[in-house]
Amino acid sequence: MSTRSYEDFVVGETLALGSTVVDHDEMLAFAHRFDPQPFHTDPVAAKNSLLGGLCASGWFTASLWMRAWADGVLAGSTSQGSPGGREIAWPRPVFAGDELHFTADVLSARVSAKRPTLGLIEMTGRALRGGDPADEVLRLTFIGLFSTRDDSAMRH
Repeated sequence: MSTRSYEDFVVGETLALGSTVVDHDEMLAFAHRFDPQPFHTDPVAAKNSLLGGLCASGWFTASLWMRAWADGVLAGSTSQGSPGGREIAWPRPVFAGDELHFTADVLSARVSAKRPTLGLIEMTGRALRGGDPADEVLRLTFIGLFSTRDDSAMRH
């Protein structure tokens, strides 16, 4: 089994993370528990809102992306977490039945000056409705921390 380490990220590459179809019941349950705004929980209020219908919480959309990131990259990697990011945006609403395609673009990579066995990867994660780059529904830019091969060899 191969392990993705810091050295395996290539600046400029786009990682395809798969896709999912937004499930109505899952979307609604998330909204009721974590983001109970009327346009996420009440079909009548949602229809009369700026969004035009019952739509997913942006945080739900981000959680779908996170699951794809965890399955596609973090599992079997030397991930050491993330200190956060500088951007999260939901440029368009997401509705039940939408098919979302997830990607991550590698923007930059550097080894930590203080911890030379730790690499910092800056990424932009995206969710695209139908895989269409013109129909972006989520964008987040963050730093991922990954051990270098030297560190992973010491730990195994």
